[in-house]
This record gives sequence, structure tokens and C-alpha cells, in this order.
Amino acid sequence: MDNKFKSGFVTIIGKPNVGKSTLMNRLLGEKLSIVSPKPQTTRHQIKGILNGEDLQIIFLDTPGFLEPRYELHNRMMDYIKIALKDADLILFITDANHFPTDYDQQMLKLIGNIKIPKLALLNKIDLVEPETIEPLLVELRKEDFDKVIPISLLVEKDIAPFLDTITTYLPYNPPYYGPEELSDLPLRFFAQEIIREQIFLNFRDEIPYSSTVMVENYQDFPNKVEIDANIWLERKSQKIILIGKGGEKIKSLRMNAEREIYKITGKRAKLTLWIKIKPNWRKKKNALKEFGYQ
Repeated sequence: MDNKFKSGFVTIIGKPNVGKSTLMNRLLGEKLSIVSPKPQTTRHQIKGILNGEDLQIIFLDTPGFLEPRYELHNRMMDYIKIALKDADLILFITDANHFPTDYDQQMLKLIGNIKIPKLALLNKIDLVEPETIEPLLVELRKEDFDKVIPISLLVEKDIAPFLDTITTYLPYNPPYYGPEELSDLPLRFFAQEIIREQIFLNFRDEIPYSSTVMVENYQDFPNKVEIDANIWLERKSQKIILIGKGGEKIKSLRMNAEREIYKITGKRAKLTLWIKIKPNWRKKKNALKEFGYQ
């Protein structure tokens, strides 16, 4: 490996629903982080690996920063702190529609004393009047950022210049992972996340937030994958809603999830779902450990 190779960890951080997962998926050219219009969709630290001829960037997509209400939220905050500790570069992303919010101020305070390069992205600039953008950029430039970048992730067709900017701030290192790896997480994890994404996209109120998914069996065959998964809820009344009249809702969820799993595996997916109840699991340390929030 020559001394021109760059490799490093880039932590994406910001309040819920500002585009962190969209950003990582765009940079990788693959969908690894689940996306929905609802806040706090991401619960884990999702690691995505971008490999180039002379670089390797490990992106860390973090949960939206929030004031903890449950033990689950404490675990999510732990993921953020670990991601910041591991970072070579921090990408702070905020929303031009709402900056600055209390969340933004807390996040800026959290990263303010971290002595590594930091970039700020003002996202969703297509949704505001052009004359309002510059004052927001001025406010962001008052913070300890190496660069402030206006962007619209859903509209911008070419983000290669932004990727070049990220690369300039990375250290010269050999790669941490193999050149073919997209993530260090197993496919069963992404199957869980895909199922959970469908719950976020298709149900309202508390059901998305009080649900979690565990893949109990993942079998990989030459032309298909067979997956058995449990959807855990907190109340029996939620189970009735999730199933729907005549099983319509759970059937639709299963079929949509199978299509998304096919996209990441290239194989036909056969998904079997079971719905189970564990009251107040978000508040219980043992339940969180059982469900993989460690």
C-alpha cells in the first residue's frame, strides 16, 4: 500500500429526520440505512464502507440525537458517543427549514470540543426561499466548522464534489476492511432493518416506536434466502392493528420487505413473520440486550 491511500471513519450526526440516512445511502450508492418521514427511524450505529482506488471511507450513520425517555434512548445515545469517539471527520447535518432548533444547539455543544475536522451540511435548501439561505450559512460559520456546505440531497444529482471534499480531510492510512466489503454488519441485520422500515412507513402513532424486529433464522441458498423473523410489540392491541383485517396489513408488510431484501441480496426472499408481545421492552435493560441493543 503506497502512502497516497486515504482511509478513515466519518461520523454523520444531526437531529432526527434531517437526512443523515439519505446522505449515507447517496454517498455509498447503496441503501444501507432505512429511511422514513418519521423521526428516530435509525436506532443503531450503521456502518457503510465506500471503497475507491486510493481511498476507503467508513461512514457511521447515527441515531437522531434526542432527550432520553426510555432505556432504549440511552442505548441510542451510547451509539452516538462511540461514533464520535471513533471519528476522523464529523459531518453535522441540519435542515434549512428549521435551523437552528434546540436539538441543533445541543448537538453543536456536544461536538464543539472535539478536536478533529468537522463539516456542516445545510440540507433541504430547495425547500426554502433563496434569500434565507445565506443568513443560515453565516450562523453555521460562527461555529467551529472547517467548511459549511449548502446542499439538497434529494435534488442534487452529482455529489462527487462533496465526496472529494470529505476525502481531503481524511488521514493517510491503509484500509481497515477488504475492498469488496460494503458493511461489517451481517445480512440478517439488514433484513431486520428492512422489516422495521416497512413498519415505520406503513403504520402510525406508537406502533413504529414500540416495535422491534429480530431475525431468528436466516438461510442463504444459491437462488433464494429464507428468513424467519419476530416482530416484537408492547401491547396486544398493537398486534391486531399490525395484522389488519383478514391479515391484509401483515401480508403487505411481508411482500414489501421481501422486495427490498431482494434488492440487497439479488435473491428471491421467502419471509415468515411472527408477532410477539413483550410489555415495556423499551424500558428494560435485559430486553434491550436480548434484542441486540448493546
